[in-house]
Amino acid sequence: YTISASEQTKFLTTDFMPVSTDATVSAAATDGKIESLIVTAGSGYSAGTYYAAVYGDGTSQGTASGAVVSIVVAADGTITSFGLTSGTDTTVYNGGTGYTYGTVNLSSSYTFSDTALTSSSSMGSGSDGAVAVVVSPKNGHGSNAMDELGGHYVLLRATLTGAEGDDVLAGNDFRNISIVTDPTTYGTATVASASTYRQTYATKVASVSGTFSVDEKITQASTAAIGKVVEWDSTLSILYYQQERYADYGSNSTTGAYIAFSGANQITGATSSAVGTPDATADSAVTLSGGSTITFTDGYANPELQPDSGNIIYTENRKAISRATDQTEDIKIIVEF
Repeated sequence: YTISASEQTKFLTTDFMPVSTDATVSAAATDGKIESLIVTAGSGYSAGTYYAAVYGDGTSQGTASGAVVSIVVAADGTITSFGLTSGTDTTVYNGGTGYTYGTVNLSSSYTFSDTALTSSSSMGSGSDGAVAVVVSPKNGHGSNAMDELGGHYVLLRATLTGAEGDDVLAGNDFRNISIVTDPTTYGTATVASASTYRQTYATKVASVSGTFSVDEKITQASTAAIGKVVEWDSTLSILYYQQERYADYGSNSTTGAYIAFSGANQITGATSSAVGTPDATADSAVTLSGGSTITFTDGYANPELQPDSGNIIYTENRKAISRATDQTEDIKIIVEF
């Protein structure tokens, strides 16, 4: 069993290795084949190479058309151990098919000098030697790599490279990793299919005083909207933010009502004291530093995925992971089933 260089890079860890299927291997798998032997050396046998049929319940058992083993007795009169070198090791000459059990008789009338099992050849008056057969798993070795190699885990892997085309911002850290099934694009019932999506709100700021800080609370005059800064792009004057469900971080602390940011109402940072006025006339696509675009309507842009859509089937909290534009995060999740 081998794994490719790509599988090593993506999925090999100190605790886990990837298990993948191989159509060529599975097609060649033989149900009930004798795969290896357990040899008890014994003593006092006549040196030479002998052949013996495997009896049991296999197809053509006990004949040259069934499973046959090659038994090598060394010069010291012991049966050599199982190996893969013909003439030196005791080997499986023909694995046969259809066995669930099998036996090898070392008596003089059951051993031969030829593979056709036509010329009897006694191994002499040795004693205590034995050859036990090891039968393949049901359907044969390689028929189902996952079952044979104990593949009862699924490893999911994703990488975040820089800002991922401006969808996964690099100006803030993250600490939560989740698996969400069937999220939909914003404002639709269409299941999302792209590899990355921006999940922040954004506003194009016409004028600003100061520098907004990541994670600080922001409030908007007149609307009383509340949010939290994800990133401030001072070059393009774009403020990325989130509105969480918690009071004073997206919902009104008194009524619990959600209020969206809107209009050319001044936005103020609680920590930085930065002040910015959204450009309510911005109705165009802006090219971002990563080459993608973001389209504003009346100075605002919604996330690309519909909030609360899909089903969260896994979530994990980790230590905060800081991001950078020249950095790649390699994320692996192990799920047992």
